[in-house]
Amino acid sequence: MKYLGKKIITLIMTLFLVSAAAFLAFQIIPGDVVASILGTEATPEREAQLREELGLNDPPLVRYVGWVTGVMKGDLGVSYRYSRNMNEMMPVAELIGDKLPVTLWLAAVSLVLIIAVSIPLGVVWAKSGSHVLDAILGVITQAAMAVPSFFLGILVTYLFGILLKCFSPGGYVSYETDFAGFLGYLFFPAMSVALPKIAMTARFLRNSMLTEMNADYVRTAYSKGCGKERVMYVHVLRNAMLPVVTFLGMIVAEIVAGSVVIEQVFGLPGIGRLLISSISTRDFPVVEILILYITFVVIFVYFLVDILYKVIDPRIS
Repeated sequence: MKYLGKKIITLIMTLFLVSAAAFLAFQIIPGDVVASILGTEATPEREAQLREELGLNDPPLVRYVGWVTGVMKGDLGVSYRYSRNMNEMMPVAELIGDKLPVTLWLAAVSLVLIIAVSIPLGVVWAKSGSHVLDAILGVITQAAMAVPSFFLGILVTYLFGILLKCFSPGGYVSYETDFAGFLGYLFFPAMSVALPKIAMTARFLRNSMLTEMNADYVRTAYSKGCGKERVMYVHVLRNAMLPVVTFLGMIVAEIVAGSVVIEQVFGLPGIGRLLISSISTRDFPVVEILILYITFVVIFVYFLVDILYKVIDPRIS
C-alpha cells in the first residue's frame, strides 16, 4: 500500500508540474490569440469583448488556477479554432472526445498485433538454435526497425491499398457509422505502427531469453529433472519478460499518446493529428489539454508497469 501511495503522489505532482510548464510556455510565446481568432479587421470593441470572455485580462496566476480548477472539475475550456456554429466555441472535452476513440482503437489493434506476433516469434527465435533462422530473422527485424514510420505507412498503402485493393486509401470509415468497416480500415495503419515494434520486441525478448538460459537456476532446474518445455516457459520466459514488460510499457505509452505520423499518412482523425493542427493554428487550450493527456498516459502506463513488475516477481520492492 505504501508503494502504491508513493507512485500515486508522484503521478499527481508530475501532472501539476507539467501543467504549470505548459501553461507558462503558452503565456510567453509571441503572438496575440485574439487577433489570431478574429483576424486583422476586427474592431477594438470586439477584441476587448473577446478578451474579457476568454479571461485574458486576468493575471496569469489567476488564469492558471482557474484553468487547473476547471480541469479538476472536468471543465477543459473551449477551443479557439473549432466551433459548433458561428457564435459558439466548441468545448475542448467534446472535441477530444470525438478524436480519442480513434487513437485508442488504433493503439489497441496495434498492441494486439505486437503481442500476438512478437512474443511467440521471440520465443521460437531463442529456442531454435539455428544459425540460418537466426540470420534470416536478424536481417528482417533489423530492416523493419530501420524503416521510418511515414515510409512504412506509404509502403503499406501502396501494397495493400493500391496493388492488392484490400482497402481504399483515404477512405476512412467512422466508428459511429460502421464499426466493422472502421476496424477493417484501422488494421492497416495498426500494421504500420506494429511492424517496427514487433521487430524490436522480438529481438529484445530473444536476447533476454538467451541471457536467462545461461543462468545458474536453469542448470539447477534441469538437474532436478525438469523438462525443457517446463524450464523454458515456467522459468526462463517468466524472468525474461521483466525487461520486456518495461519495453512494452514504452511502446504502449507511445501508441496510446497518439501516432502522429501514421494518423497523417492514413488520414485518421485521432489525437496525434489534432495535436499537430492545434499547434499550427495556435489553439492553446487544446494543446495544453493534449500535453496533459500525453503526460498522464506515459506516467500511468509506467505506474501499471511497476505494478506488473511486482506481480511477475514479488521480490521487487
